[in-house]
Order: sequence, then C-alpha cells, then structure tokens
Amino acid sequence: MNRESGRRDALIIGGGHNGLVCATYLARAGLQVTVLERRDVVGGAAVTEEFHPGFRNSVASYTVSLLQPKVIRDLDLHAHGLRIVERRLGNFLPLPDGRSLRVGAGLTQAEVAKFSKRDAERLPEYERRLEAIADVLRALVLEAPPNVSDGGWWKALPELLRAGRLGRRLHSLDPGLRQELLDLLSISAAEYLDRWFESEPIKAVFGFDGIVGNYASPYTPGSAYVLLHHVFGEVNGVKGAWGHAIGGMGAITQAMAKAAEAAGVEIRTGCGVREVIVENGRAVGVVSETSDVLHARAIVANVNPKLLYERLMARDVVPQPTRERMANWRCGSGTFRMNVALAELPSFTALPGPGDHLTAGIIMAPSLAYMDRAYTDALATGWSREPIVEMLIPSTLDDSLAPPGRHVASLFCQQVAPQLSDGRSWDDHRDAVADLMIATVDAYAPGFKASVLGRQALTPFDLERTFGLVGGDIFHGALSLNQLFSARPMLGQANYRGALPGLYLCGAGTHPGGGVTGAPGHNAARAIVADLK
Repeated sequence: MNRESGRRDALIIGGGHNGLVCATYLARAGLQVTVLERRDVVGGAAVTEEFHPGFRNSVASYTVSLLQPKVIRDLDLHAHGLRIVERRLGNFLPLPDGRSLRVGAGLTQAEVAKFSKRDAERLPEYERRLEAIADVLRALVLEAPPNVSDGGWWKALPELLRAGRLGRRLHSLDPGLRQELLDLLSISAAEYLDRWFESEPIKAVFGFDGIVGNYASPYTPGSAYVLLHHVFGEVNGVKGAWGHAIGGMGAITQAMAKAAEAAGVEIRTGCGVREVIVENGRAVGVVSETSDVLHARAIVANVNPKLLYERLMARDVVPQPTRERMANWRCGSGTFRMNVALAELPSFTALPGPGDHLTAGIIMAPSLAYMDRAYTDALATGWSREPIVEMLIPSTLDDSLAPPGRHVASLFCQQVAPQLSDGRSWDDHRDAVADLMIATVDAYAPGFKASVLGRQALTPFDLERTFGLVGGDIFHGALSLNQLFSARPMLGQANYRGALPGLYLCGAGTHPGGGVTGAPGHNAARAIVADLK
C-alpha cells in the first residue's frame, strides 16, 4: 500500500463535470486540489467517444441547455475551446397518422393551431407563466438551499436568513403564480397540461419533459416538477433554448479540464476510489482501487450519494440517519441509451426529406396515454414493447462527428426497468431491446433500420457500471418532492457538507439536481472554501 505525503487541501472523487467545476473554483481560491477519475478520460457521463470506426458521439449525456452561464464565464470555457450552437428547431413530433408538430423557431403557435385554435391562443400565457416561475427558480440554482438541521440558534440563524431571502424571491411572484409553483412541485405533468390544453400533440411534446430521465408516467404526481426542471436552461443567452456543443458533450468537459489544469488542479485518470478513510469520526482521505492512500483536509464526492454512503464508506462509520435515508434514496431513470452510425439522414413519413426538423429533438411518443402505457408495460415486463424514443442527429449541426455524407444519431429511449426481475440480466436482453428501439424509429422513418452502419447500446446496468449512474439514473436520484431542495440529498446535508466533518458532496445528488449544469460543483466549492479558508 503506497501512502502519499505532501500538502493537499481537497480530493475530489469523480472527474465528471461537477467535479471539474468544483476543483477549478477551489484551485482559484488558492487550494491544492486533486481530482481522481476511475475511467481513462475525464467527463463522467458528458464525454465524446468513437463508438463505430470513424463515428464519434456524446456517449451518455447528449444535449446542452442547463449549463450555467456563470460557470461558462467564470471558467472562461470559450477560451478553452468550447463552442455551443443552438438547435435550429426545438422539437419535432411526428405522428403515426402522418401529421406532425414542430416546436420553436417562431413556428409553435401556428403549428399548434393545426390541432386546436384554442390551444394556440392559450400557448403564450402558458409560456409566460412557466417562464416567470422559471426565472425565480433560476435565481436559486446557484445558491445553497436552507439547511434544515439540528443545532443551536448560531447554526440556525444563517439558514433562517437564507430562508428569508428565498421567501422574498417567491413573494415576487403574484399570488396566482405562487399557487401554480406549489402545484408544479406536487402534481403530475398530465394534470398540469390538461389544465391548459386539449390537443394531444402539444401535451405530448411538453409532457415528454416531465418523464425525461424519470422512471414514471406523466400521470405520476411530481412529474410536473421534472417538466419545470427542463425549462430552466438557456443557450447563448436565449432562455429555454437547447443546443449542441461542437465536438459533442465531451467538448464541455475537456474545456473544463483545461480550465482546471490552468488553475493548478492535478487530474488523475485511471484512478478509481475504493474507500473513504474515516478517522475519529472525520473523513481524512481515500484508498484508491490500486491501494494507494491519499489524504486531504476535504474529501469531496462527485458521485451519487447512495454510491458514496453505501459502497465507498464502511457501514459502521456512516451515521444511522444517513444510512436510513440512503436505503430509501430513489434512483433509476428508466433509460436505455443508444448511439447509431448512419449511412444517410432519415426521412420521416410525416415530413419527408431534409430540413430544420432533423436538427431538433425528435420525439416518438404521440400522446400522454402512450407514455403512460410505456411505463406500466415496463413495470410489468421489464421494458415497454412500445417505447418512448427521443432522437437527436447532432451531425446535422456538427460535421466533426461523422465521415462526409454520413451521420450519427443519439437515441434516448424509455421506459425500461432499472433492474430486471426474476434473475434476468440486462446483458442477455440488450440486443433485443436495441432492435426494438431501431424498429420504433423505422416505423416513423422507413429505411432508418437499413441505414444503420453500427450502433452502441447502453442498458441501465451499462450506465451504472461505466459511468457510476446507480440504476442508470441520470439525475443521481429522482427529482421528486422529497428529494429536492433542502431534502437533497437529505435534511441537514443540503449545504453540500456530508454526514461527517471533512466530507462534502458536489454531484447531481445535491441541489439543484441533474443535468449538465455545473451548479452543484459551483455551490459546493463555495461551502468548502468557507470552511477551509
């Protein structure tokens, strides 16, 4: 066992985007920081890799919207090579009957009017209300939530002040919007959308955001918040826009790694962590998978909190309330992820030929009822026989990903069970489910299957063992009301300080949750600097 000496202020477990963001802020504050990444490349789930000869793609995470503008500015990511372009169209919904709905680029209202003039008239007010609520919540993304915990008044006072500031922000909403926000935190996406619209296509497009990465039906209470979570984003200053990083999602984390190294961060790849060392009730170091021992004043976990407390720490050093919370920490996003090499662009029956709709998020799920059946089918059988598929074709915006004349597609597929029952293994069913996903797209775009030159399929189990996404959960824990804000990951740990002194959390299992945001890393760094400096 090799024991390293020397001064080190912080060890960060996991070189995903939040770990890199946190490390950079810490180093710029004058701290000595080392990032330990198990894989041979940093980036976590935001990486670009070759998956078929000559074809590269964003392997897991696949689109840009939630990345915080402040993080981009502070880390000067554009100077480190990051370039993000907007999609020319937001979403495209082909329908089995040959009709379609396009959303974005000034088309939405006219497109919705094809199905319901009433819905088209209500659309601006729907968007105004969601945007007003999202604006208030955006202001909370880069702040630690009030940390509800035991302790004397000297501990409670800062949290009460923080709660007061939160209350003032919420009070800026008119009473009707405050009630609407409360509803969005608790009701289903379907119930919320039914209040506004009558036509199924527009409810399907908006309702899809309520089940992205969410192993649930759009009729599940709480799914309205997941819908709202996906409205927070912006691209190049355009609120609510979605974009693509030239070079794929790995371009984001490679720029972050350059920023980190420029700030003095040491990054070690191929260096997984086996255990967090606890001495006298304090986290003081880690043991690597190669049995190296490293010490630091702060141990910062950029992993799912369930993975941290149940796999990287001995049971007897984790306080009982934390053990109980993690036993009930809900993970599993129902995601089956595919990357596909294409000989040519697909042509959709609903809108044949090329066009801006091929740069959009192409949603193959025609109604909320269809999404509900997909979920209940997955519960019963392990995966839906009529799955939900969102397809992006990033090579329409980025010709660096495929050979000339060829294309790559990202398929984000739902619903599949995070774990199969009856002793079945995802390794035995991967290809059959991948065939089903290809066939689902082919039903909307005949000839798609024949154009496939190669593919990569990642089951929930693959996402866990490759990227550490427990149960394939892209959010490091469901975005349900009992796992949000001051309860993320649990009461008393909402301020990014873990269950033991010296232990911190900076991943998506903390506020504000999942997506490639950089916000947890930013917020955690603030807490660590306050403690160490």
